[in-house]
Amino acid sequence: MPVLIAAVVLVGLLCALDLILTLGVIKRLREHTALMAKFAANSPGRPPVIEVGAEVGEFSAVTVDGAALTRDSLSGDTLVAFFSPNCGPCHEMIPKFVAYARATAGGRDRVLAVVVGTTERSRDQVAALTPAARVVVEAGDPVVSEAFKVRGFPTLLKVTRDRDGRQVIAGNQLDLDAPAVAA
Repeated sequence: MPVLIAAVVLVGLLCALDLILTLGVIKRLREHTALMAKFAANSPGRPPVIEVGAEVGEFSAVTVDGAALTRDSLSGDTLVAFFSPNCGPCHEMIPKFVAYARATAGGRDRVLAVVVGTTERSRDQVAALTPAARVVVEAGDPVVSEAFKVRGFPTLLKVTRDRDGRQVIAGNQLDLDAPAVAA
């Protein structure tokens, strides 16, 4: 009988421990869900990318070639792309993007690629993008990403000047399989 009582007590303690651990997991999942909702690109009420017609914010950056870059230095129709070294789809998209960018009217001056990540981790992407685009690496403060309201990677945008001379988004969904159209 004492063995049976000990077994029942042991099973009870194990069940209580399991319940405590389960409650801890549930609490952690709720915290994780709240964080994901805060940063999710497709949160209800928020578009996944910047809307067509939205004005590009002010920014100032330096390309990997050492050239200064601002919102006002984007001339005419400009193809703008955002990549990250931690993004699997980005690695798959870069060859298509480079081919598309090379066929873009205005050449390299009308294409901007922003790689968001450390300089060391971005090295391969920068090497692939540099022949076809002006490239900016954002390792710290993401000023260009914030100016374009980027919420996920990869992001492809087309920027143009409106009648008032403002830089605005002309397209937020580009088909890289379609030929680039002359501007």
